[in-house]
Amino acid sequence: MPGATKEARKSAQRPAAWWGRARADAAVPAARGSGARRPERSRMRDIRQALDRPLASYYLLLGAGLLLSVLGLVMVLSASQIFSRVTYGDFSAVFLKQAIAIGIGLPLMWLGARLPVRAYRMLAYPLLLGAVGALCLVLVPGIGMEVNGNRNWIALGGVFQIQPSEFAKLGLVLWGADLLARKQRLLGQWRHLFIPLFPGALLVLGLVMMGGDMGTAMIITVVVLALLWVAGAPGRLFVLALGAAALLTTVFVLMKPHRAARFGSFLDPFSDPQGETLQAAHGIYALSTGGLFGSGIGTSYEKWGTLPEAHTDFIFAVIGEELGLVGTLSVLTLFAALGYAGIRVAGRTKDPFVRLVAGGATAWITAQATINIGAVLGLLPIAGVPLPLVSYGGSALLPTMFAVGMLLSFARTEPGAQKQLAAQGPGAVRRAFARILPRRER
Repeated sequence: MPGATKEARKSAQRPAAWWGRARADAAVPAARGSGARRPERSRMRDIRQALDRPLASYYLLLGAGLLLSVLGLVMVLSASQIFSRVTYGDFSAVFLKQAIAIGIGLPLMWLGARLPVRAYRMLAYPLLLGAVGALCLVLVPGIGMEVNGNRNWIALGGVFQIQPSEFAKLGLVLWGADLLARKQRLLGQWRHLFIPLFPGALLVLGLVMMGGDMGTAMIITVVVLALLWVAGAPGRLFVLALGAAALLTTVFVLMKPHRAARFGSFLDPFSDPQGETLQAAHGIYALSTGGLFGSGIGTSYEKWGTLPEAHTDFIFAVIGEELGLVGTLSVLTLFAALGYAGIRVAGRTKDPFVRLVAGGATAWITAQATINIGAVLGLLPIAGVPLPLVSYGGSALLPTMFAVGMLLSFARTEPGAQKQLAAQGPGAVRRAFARILPRRER
């Protein structure tokens, strides 16, 4: 039966051939799909490799800090023109003040990036004591001045004003970090955890609250909690602290009518858009009219007197109106990059003081940005705090830029960072000075 055997062989081979072709055909889309996924995977791999580099934190902090400062200067010019013309008779008056603050802040940031860790430990106590002294002066009649219902400013020569509570944030971060780092082995005992950190923090918090600045009081509370969290405090402490903070906030809000009105505007921003909820309502109007790409820089409608504090607390609304969703998401991305880099610095160091300072400073900047942006979006009550590095105001800008410089200094001490910096050679500033001031012949 040779013929039957041949037919059987052919019939047995057909399914195999068909199945082989099917498998080959099915493999084509898979190969195409895997080929399409390859660039995506390679991009993710490149991003991970870039973030794993020793200087990743340094460049993220530097880039985010500078970009936010430059964007803030541009937006202050745009948002403050009408206010400047009405108040000072000059369209650029507020912008020039902010430009001067940036001109002072950049050298401060550069200095902060060059100071060693021991210098920050030496600064901790004098800076906090100076801030506490200035906060006491705020309460003295004839020295302290009231702005928007809060007594938290000191007038200098009738031209410039300074807000000591902004410098108190930096002082509290450094002092609290130094204190907890020295007591690291004793923090398992409640007595060493609380004293003297809580009395010192309550002194600063009490002076700020006596001036009526609820927004700054909230940020100081966040800073203290962040320091305790990084130090490894037990979880039940945070439950008690948050409960006490909620109770104090409720009492504090009910003490003054304008604070209760701010809280009411958060619950219903359109209940009185021409009265108590005007700022909240017009902030949302500005964001909603910006669209995807915005109306263009300088073309905001809300800055023409309809949106209060357009160049300070509500500058994020003007960014949304003039730069659109792209602009607001860019700001959020920059703050996220800054926050990630700060947390990375805290996580990669072996020095407890550096870890605590990096955690506290990062919590301060990101919490303040969250409170400000959340208020503009209608997600949080209006607390009256500026957007870090972006809003107008030298008192807020200078300590924040110095804090970014401080984080840069700590980022330079990450594993492998010093070696990579040395391999890159001197920076542009040093090269410029080397050309201007050549070495003397010996």
